[in-house]
Formats: sequence, C-alpha cells, structure tokens
Amino acid sequence: MSGTNSELELITGGPVIVLVEPQLGENIGMVARAMANFGLSELRLVAPRDGWPSEKARAAASKADHVIDGAVVFDTLEAAISDLNFVYATTARMRDGFKPVRSPIVAAKTLKVKHDAGEKVGILFGREKSGLANDEVALADEIVTFPVNPAFASLNIAQAVLLMSYEWMKQSMESEDETLFAPTQQTPATKEQLFGFFEHIEEALDSRGFFRPVAKKPKIIDNLRAVWSRRALTHEEIRLLRGVVSSLDRFSRKNPRGAGNPEDFDD
Repeated sequence: MSGTNSELELITGGPVIVLVEPQLGENIGMVARAMANFGLSELRLVAPRDGWPSEKARAAASKADHVIDGAVVFDTLEAAISDLNFVYATTARMRDGFKPVRSPIVAAKTLKVKHDAGEKVGILFGREKSGLANDEVALADEIVTFPVNPAFASLNIAQAVLLMSYEWMKQSMESEDETLFAPTQQTPATKEQLFGFFEHIEEALDSRGFFRPVAKKPKIIDNLRAVWSRRALTHEEIRLLRGVVSSLDRFSRKNPRGAGNPEDFDD
C-alpha cells in the first residue's frame, strides 16, 4: 500500500489508546490506522457495540494489522485502565469539575515525560455520538481538549486519535533530536569547489552574451555569487549544478542529448 514499507521496522509502544463503547468497526479500524501512522500500537476496547473481532475494522485499518491483532476487549472502563498510572480523558466541550484541562501539546509532553519515567499511560476516547460521560471523565487524571471551532466542535473518533497520536510522535521526535525525513548525509562543499562552480557558470553565461551591458558585468557577477552563496551548498549539489551547466553547454533545444549527437556523453 502507498506510504508503507514492509522493510522498515515498525515503531510501536507509546500511550494506551482506550475506546469507550465504540459503535462501528470501521471507526475502530480507522483509529488503528491513525495509531500505526504515528507509532502507537496498544488499543483497548470497552464493550464495542458490534462485538470483536471485526472484519470491517481490519479492512478499514489499511494494513495496521498489528494494532488490530493486539486489541484487547474489556467489559468496563475501570478494568481497561486498572493497570495504568496516568490517564487523559479527551473531550471537545467544556466540563465542570476540578480536573486540569490541557492542550494536546501539553498533554503529549506530560505523557512523554511519564512514559519515559516508566509509568504506563493512556488516553480515553468516548463514543462517536456522545463522547465520554462525566463519570468516565472522573476516572481520568486530567482532561485534554482540542482547539476546534466552538460552533462546530464535532471530531470523529479517528480524527481525535490522530491528533493525539501526532502530538505524541512530535514529542518523541523532538526528544530524540531527529526527524522522520532526515536528509541523507552529504559533504559540505569546499570554497574551492564553490569558486570552481562560479567560474564554470560565469564562463558559460559570458559566452552567450548574458552580461549586458558589459559595464555592469562585475555587479551582475557579484549578485550571482551572492545568490549562490546564500546557503551552504554541498559537494553533491555543486556536482549537480555543474552537470546542468555542462549539459546546456553541449546541447541545444534543436540538438538535445540522446538524439544521436556525436557529443553525447554519460556521467
């Protein structure tokens, strides 16, 4: 499936996701997919309306089978969270009570600190139509509320799980000082390589009459060099740019590379 790579090791673990009386298997499957996207893997279901296991959930999970296969069903919320040390209850509406209300960012930071300290943490999500009841929220340590449009605060359960899972992954990435899409390590270009590129492109431009009027040539060259020096080019980038200039030098629109040109070459 697009976006997946079976050769990479799955990121797993993180907070336990607890769904209280979820109604549709499709929604559970989409929750599993959202969890897998951001490295969460432990799913607990409290009295799912349509029973478990669910083929509809598996189909909607889009290959997040490790989450579906590991899901555990409980009869009560108390049983589902009995082994957890710290729990957030999610809600999109204001609640009367004495529990601290956190943003998703603060909640994710708190969960990461506690998780790294060896505590078992979880996040509660309520029913598709009505969310969590007050007595269920009362079982949590704190509340996390999403900053949504107050006139349209309806999130489906998979969206809510996705938001929290994303914030969790962000915290994990920041704490390890890494990104998911870290660039391949490249070698910074030396000044000698950069100066060589300057000479290469300036000669190519000069031979085509680019520097007009001639009196302004030094200023134009200064401006060009300022542009190319704006960021630290790498050795690989310099090679690529010089390859571009060489190609423009050797070939034209009417006589392109690969069209039987006697000057055709392979790098």
